[in-house]
Amino acid sequence: MDPRGLQARADELMDEFHRLRAGVGELQQQLQAIKIVVHSKDRLVTATVGPRGQLVQLDLDPRIYRETNSRKLAAAITETIQEGARQVAERTAELCRPFLPEQDVRAQLDGDLDSFFRRLDNDVMGGDAFR
Repeated sequence: MDPRGLQARADELMDEFHRLRAGVGELQQQLQAIKIVVHSKDRLVTATVGPRGQLVQLDLDPRIYRETNSRKLAAAITETIQEGARQVAERTAELCRPFLPEQDVRAQLDGDLDSFFRRLDNDVMGGDAFR
C-alpha cells in the first residue's frame, strides 16, 4: 500500500475509533442489561437468561410434576436455556451492529478470534501483517 493510501486508511480508522469510543459507554450499559425470558414449547419451563447467556432464573410450573419423565424435563429445560442464550447472542449482535461489523461480533460470540484477526490483518495491512 502506498504511503498516501496508508495515511488515508489510518485517518479512517482513527475517525471510526473516535465514533466508537463516543458510544461505547452506553453500549456497555445496554449489553450488561440484557435479560431474555424464554418459555418452553409447553410453557411449563421458563428460563431467564442474562447478558452472557448464563441462566439467571429458572421457573418450573407446578403442573410439570404430573409428568414423571425426567429425561423429557431435562431436555425441555436444556432447550429453553439454549434458546435464551441464542436470543441473547442475537440481541448482542443487534446492539453492536452500529459499532462493529456483524462478522466481527459473530466471530467473538462464537469464540472465533482467528477470523476476527484475519479480517483485521487484511483491513489494516492488506494481508497477514501480524502473523
